[in-house]
Amino acid sequence: MRGLPATGALLLALARTATGQAGPAVAITVTPELPRRGTVAWLRVADDSGNLGAARLENVEGEAAGEPLHFESRRTGGFRALLPIPVEGGDSLAVGLVLRRGVREDSTSVLVAVARDDYPRERLMVAPRMARPDSAARVRIATELGQARAISRRSHETPRLWVGPFRLPRPSRITSRYGSAREFNGEVTSRHLGTDFAGRVGAAVTAPARGVVALVADFYLAGHALYLDHGGGLVTGYFHLSRTAVAVGDTVAPGQTIGAVGRSGRVTGPHLHWIARYGTVSVDPMSLVELGW
Repeated sequence: MRGLPATGALLLALARTATGQAGPAVAITVTPELPRRGTVAWLRVADDSGNLGAARLENVEGEAAGEPLHFESRRTGGFRALLPIPVEGGDSLAVGLVLRRGVREDSTSVLVAVARDDYPRERLMVAPRMARPDSAARVRIATELGQARAISRRSHETPRLWVGPFRLPRPSRITSRYGSAREFNGEVTSRHLGTDFAGRVGAAVTAPARGVVALVADFYLAGHALYLDHGGGLVTGYFHLSRTAVAVGDTVAPGQTIGAVGRSGRVTGPHLHWIARYGTVSVDPMSLVELGW
């Protein structure tokens, strides 16, 4: 079935059976109504109130941006899941859904309207070896990226551990926001896929939500790094640390100290670089703080 465009907070999608026959319509809402590229949003799916006499919606599965969606039933009715929206792309995001009512299984697809941000450009000067890593360093970076991606994929197998909006990992000012293009020594080489917080070396970094320590490592670019698996596909990372206060396998609580600000890896000064990923999709960690419950 062709994707149906979302025209606001509410979309009525017509489901189809495997044989192409029309099924009951479902009501789909997105919060916020027009989410930005590079953020997460809530996607809600419920029976259309006009479905008089139709079998009740019992379960929902879905996929977006190549990642599975983890729907949970709501006491108020219907189902809800986090929706990851990649930073790159157009003004809509395709979402595929599978709807189950008893033994009946219907499918549908929708196009969720999204807004694109005009991200700024940052100019930084670093040591030449950091701007242009040699072949050995490039192999190391690729290996470390593979480690991080494996953690993100495995998070889909972890039950959701967090409840409520995320907290800030630092109370200090933000020095660099998510999404800006990074120019190192006059050449644009990457996009800044995290949020930077000011801090002196040794200042505390705390967990923004409940999670399990999935990795503690020393990376080429990220320096001393720590990853938390919050379950349901959601992972956060903490880079350039001077030390860590937890070990792999530890379950951490919101507000618990997990490490300290440092200047390890590719940096121009001490700070915390905070990232978030849904599966392998990078998103602005601040959108987790701003996400309404």
